[in-house]
Amino acid sequence: MNKNLFPGDYFQIKNGEIIFLGNLYRNTIVAPHDVDLSGIIPLNASNWNFSDGISKPYSGRGHGHSAIEGEFEFSKQILAFAHKGSFIFRAEEPESIKINNWNEIQQQLIIKLTQSLFSFRELYVVTESATANSTTLAIAGEPNAELELASDMENFGLVDIFGHSNTKTIQSKDIEYYHRETKRKPAYFKAKKLVVQEDKLAYFMSDFINKDYNGSEWADTFFDSNFHNEIDYNAQMIMQNAQGYFLDLLQANELNPNTALLYFKWADANLDDIEKLFANYGN
Repeated sequence: MNKNLFPGDYFQIKNGEIIFLGNLYRNTIVAPHDVDLSGIIPLNASNWNFSDGISKPYSGRGHGHSAIEGEFEFSKQILAFAHKGSFIFRAEEPESIKINNWNEIQQQLIIKLTQSLFSFRELYVVTESATANSTTLAIAGEPNAELELASDMENFGLVDIFGHSNTKTIQSKDIEYYHRETKRKPAYFKAKKLVVQEDKLAYFMSDFINKDYNGSEWADTFFDSNFHNEIDYNAQMIMQNAQGYFLDLLQANELNPNTALLYFKWADANLDDIEKLFANYGN
């Protein structure tokens, strides 16, 4: 990711991209007396080291010769990637900073962001940002991809040399993406997203179907046609897509600062939202 995202940043996802719109604190949407941010929080590094489809067919010591240093030893590993998309990710010394009082300010944010200051219907707000001293990511572009690595680490043993600062790549095969970041860029985040209350969606879905129940009869009469106008409604599909057009069908002034909390709430952003960033890549 090429964006830095901090607590209070708000954005939308359009055409597979994060569109940054502003920050709650910089734009004084949150009043100064309501600002409550944590200090730097150390995170569990083991949760930031993970992989999928990775094996190590070789780990051991190698020998080399240098005109200056003479004979020397080095640690060597081969990482095998089973499938296209198999990956390995390593981060060192992860830390975060977060909004401490989200529960206290979330309702006023709904009113301000949907009614009194803005009229957002889709929005994400960053609640926690994380960085690491360094991160390394490798992703296979084809099945049976490989990375051959070497390091001059002394205490090799069972230590994984992938992602360490003194590790060098000897050769690679069919690796789609391989990057090491050595700056503490806040490119990792948790966010809340604006969603419509479930009971309002359920009511809207029922009302929509009931109102349109005799739609085909009306069309035959009004247009004096003999077209086949009956439609089988898929309730699940309507529910999935309802948020997109439900609010557009409300009567004028039905949604206002006094009723905004009845229509909106915050939910955790999840992998379904991350998937929107890859909309342009097909399946």
